[in-house]
Amino acid sequence: MENKIYGYIRVSTLGQNDDRQWIAMENFGVPRECVYTDKQSGKDFDRPAYN
Repeated sequence: MENKIYGYIRVSTLGQNDDRQWIAMENFGVPRECVYTDKQSGKDFDRPAYN
């Protein structure tokens, strides 16, 4: 069985840039198709990709 690495990227607003987080995921070897992203507040965990 192959192990998979997953990543999660979140920025608080649509205006914020997530490029640095994508670069970090790439540096850690996380495939793009295994990265979940949300662009909304971090005040709670009611985030679609996180859930």
